[in-house]
Amino acid sequence: MIGLFKRLLGRKDDEEPGDERLEDLKADFKARYHSFRLLLNANSSALETMTEMEEALRGLRPFGMHFIRAAATRVCTSVFTLVRHLDDLAPGRHPRLMERFGDIRAEINTLLGLSPADQDGPLTVRLHDLDRGSTDQAGAKMANLGEIASGLGCRVPAGFVVTSRAQRQFLAHEGLQESIDAMIQGMPHEEPDELQRLSSAIQQRIINAPLPGDVASEIRTRCQEMAEERGEELRLAVRSSSLAEDGGESSFAGQYRTVLNVWLENVCEVYKEVVASKYSPQAMAYRLHRGIPDDAASMAVGCLEMVRSRSGGVAYSVDPLDPGSESLTIDAAWGLARAVVDGGGGADVFRVHRREGRVTGRHVAEKTHRYVCRADEGVIREPLPPDLAREPSLTEEQILELARVTMELERHFGQPQDVEWAFDHAGQLLILQSRPVTALERSRARGPAPEDVRGAARLLSGGVTASPGAACGEVRLVLRDADALSFPKGAILVLRQPLPRRAVLLSRASAVIAEEGGAAGHLANVAREFGIPAVFGLQDALRKLRNGQLVTLDADRGAVYDGRCEVLLRRAAPQRTLMEGTLVHERLRQVAELILPLNLLAPEDVDFRVRNCKTLHDITRFCHQKAVEEMFSLSKGDGFPERAAKQLVTPQSPMQFWIINLDDGFRKEVRDPTVRLSNIRSVPMLALWTGMMAIPWEGPPPVNAGGFLSVMFEATMNPHLDPASDTKYRVRNYFMISHNFCSLQSRFGFHFCLVEALVSERHTQNYVAFRFKGGAADSMRRTARARFVADILERFDFRCDIREDSLTARVKDAGREFMEERLKVLGYMVIHTRQIDMIMADPPAVARARRKMLADLREIVPGISDSSE
Repeated sequence: MIGLFKRLLGRKDDEEPGDERLEDLKADFKARYHSFRLLLNANSSALETMTEMEEALRGLRPFGMHFIRAAATRVCTSVFTLVRHLDDLAPGRHPRLMERFGDIRAEINTLLGLSPADQDGPLTVRLHDLDRGSTDQAGAKMANLGEIASGLGCRVPAGFVVTSRAQRQFLAHEGLQESIDAMIQGMPHEEPDELQRLSSAIQQRIINAPLPGDVASEIRTRCQEMAEERGEELRLAVRSSSLAEDGGESSFAGQYRTVLNVWLENVCEVYKEVVASKYSPQAMAYRLHRGIPDDAASMAVGCLEMVRSRSGGVAYSVDPLDPGSESLTIDAAWGLARAVVDGGGGADVFRVHRREGRVTGRHVAEKTHRYVCRADEGVIREPLPPDLAREPSLTEEQILELARVTMELERHFGQPQDVEWAFDHAGQLLILQSRPVTALERSRARGPAPEDVRGAARLLSGGVTASPGAACGEVRLVLRDADALSFPKGAILVLRQPLPRRAVLLSRASAVIAEEGGAAGHLANVAREFGIPAVFGLQDALRKLRNGQLVTLDADRGAVYDGRCEVLLRRAAPQRTLMEGTLVHERLRQVAELILPLNLLAPEDVDFRVRNCKTLHDITRFCHQKAVEEMFSLSKGDGFPERAAKQLVTPQSPMQFWIINLDDGFRKEVRDPTVRLSNIRSVPMLALWTGMMAIPWEGPPPVNAGGFLSVMFEATMNPHLDPASDTKYRVRNYFMISHNFCSLQSRFGFHFCLVEALVSERHTQNYVAFRFKGGAADSMRRTARARFVADILERFDFRCDIREDSLTARVKDAGREFMEERLKVLGYMVIHTRQIDMIMADPPAVARARRKMLADLREIVPGISDSSE
């Protein structure tokens, strides 16, 4: 017995060191602890960044490539620090670890290298030489227009395209793209005012930059060719055609710049303005919200002959708000289509039966003005002559011709189309754009009839549904650009005119209301893509609504109610996740595969080796485990951890605990081999200890024959459960402490646990981590116990992950009181989960244990309640 006792203490009679030797060991241990503490900080930082990536993978909030690059960089830096400090603790013991880290980091860097290869090809292409296979060169907008001209024979404007290769060559010139990327990475742009400043700086830099000589020369040559063909008085419409634009999921409707009525000698300068609009606030916000990396949005630019429209507008081959109907819809206005797409001035709406080709409905608006081209004034807005204000902007024949062509476009492209069109003064139809209709899955949600809304005053009604759904929020009027800079998250955006540039606020708004506009406008398109309820054409909205007023918008019925109307909100269709299916989300998933999965679970397994580290999480787990072993292993030759450890003296505990004071965990230093609880000042240890000792453990639960036989069989088959065996599990229960830090490595019964906590006044640094594994029952019961423990911890804000019978739980970023209460919960669970794996096949016994534990926890921490309540 004496020999066993000495072996448990880890020393022999002739191993007692002298005071001088002990002081040397203390100095060595202090240096090692410094490396260990830095390793723990890096471990916490790595896990925190991994948690951010896991949350981003849920797709519930927008993020861009800058988030992925920044997160990957942070986690690589943290893991590199882990590896370096493990080598400080165990020099030369894991020589392949840094090499493995380097291999994984290289794979991550390859995935993050998103810049497309500089493709061979022309700098400019004539529009009629394009087809839909030219998307990589010309963008979908211009490629589709070329396809319409060559494949369908429909009239489109003459012109040419400055290709995406030209844009890449322009931005690569004199390091312009590198400086833009550095600005995006280095400047915050989550808030509207930050985004505005960043956007302005980038756009100005692009506009001021010189065009490469060959790009400028190509543009001038094409303009000269057009002048010779069409006449010197030719004017152009210079339009964006981004490679990410006009896709099936992302339209970028109105997010980039279009400049109309451009003189030929000004095309090069206007081209730079259109390229710069790639970094407009609304375009940057749109890409962020839709998960499109900047690298995937190279800008081709169309230079088309300006069409002097007598009437123009938008046609949908299906009703975007009710795709199950048989209706094709047309929004039309006098003059340019701008009156429709910018949502101002009123528009006529016509409905045509898709199969029968007959007009089934018409609404002729009282139109107030039109947009027209003037030779010396560009595009102007002028009042309509009185004889046109109430006249339909399309004849019956024009409506049917436009409907026929729109259906031909749907059949040709194989999906519903959103078509921008114009009739010139000769009465000829020209197609200006055709793209897939986005967000068709958001069909009209049938909300309750107004009479079903009890106890709510209806403030406004009669608007046009631009995007379906219902939402509640505080009103925020945005009448000027300055109002947009302070727009709060969750507010309802109220506008006079639904201008496309207000799309920059859609990622923050819960809904949109506008006094003007209709369902065919660019902002309506984007609102439907984002799933933001919107009502346009709601007269008197600016007069009747005030800033800060809480209202509920019923977009399906074009009405606004005072206060919060739960009946409307409950019946509204839930919004889909923002990011799933996007390019950025997919890239994050690929990067996360090299970072997040945890394959190294049990240190005792033979596979717990460097060569099996497949992810950065594996390396993190490996480094943490090996560092703990280095600090606390009792097999070290100098035996310092045991010699420095003090046995805790307390009448409460039925178990023995040893304390290692890392820095300032004691109120005063002691030379005796024991320390009293009253001398402990470690904040997290005292909280954990309170939970451990609050309610005495009543012993193993009553177990049936099956549970007893399971334990007996496992104990005979698993040598690690033999108390006499010489394994790494034959260890003491150790606390390692400082004033704000605590680490507990312990064996309770047949299971093993590790608790690590940092609790200070700085809540952003606080965390509690818990690992739990093992047991004496069969694997089914052990796994069930891990799930049982996780279920209770999750009720108290812990985030849990289970792999077989191994549980990890974590809570972080909260104040001191919050963290202390969760440590009390954890302390109770550490003690009271002993041997309950034996009852996990007995549902009534499990239910009784759960009820008792929850009742005990409410008594221990009466100030908190579990999240199920």
